[in-house]
Amino acid sequence: MSISSRFSVGIHILALIAINKKERSTSEFLAGSVNTNPAVIRKIMGMLKTAGLVNVQPGIAGAELAKDLSAITLFDVYKAVNVVQEKELFSIHDNPNPECPVGKNIQSTIEPLFITAQSAMEKVLNSLTLEDVVKDINDKENIC
Repeated sequence: MSISSRFSVGIHILALIAINKKERSTSEFLAGSVNTNPAVIRKIMGMLKTAGLVNVQPGIAGAELAKDLSAITLFDVYKAVNVVQEKELFSIHDNPNPECPVGKNIQSTIEPLFITAQSAMEKVLNSLTLEDVVKDINDKENIC
């Protein structure tokens, strides 16, 4: 199992809005880049709007970033699209055999390890911004 693709799609949407700032970033336009249905884009855009990352206006096609690129961290996007609940990135299987020494202790042994790993990942995401993503894309495409 992997983290929901809403996370990468959310980053994709925000980066495209930033790079495409001279034209309207409609859900149809964004869907064409992501290669998905515009309804999927609208759902994720709603999550990004609720988190204060984009501005959209009812009845007016297009979206714009609500903050500067440098003020939007990848952790902001991760939280906005409800990838996972706090301390629940890794699932631990239910009902191990309590008669087995491993089964009896596995959950209490690995849970703190999983929490530490999730915290480390979230710390890295918090240190990266949408500006970093856009800069890398611009460098790869030689966009000024």
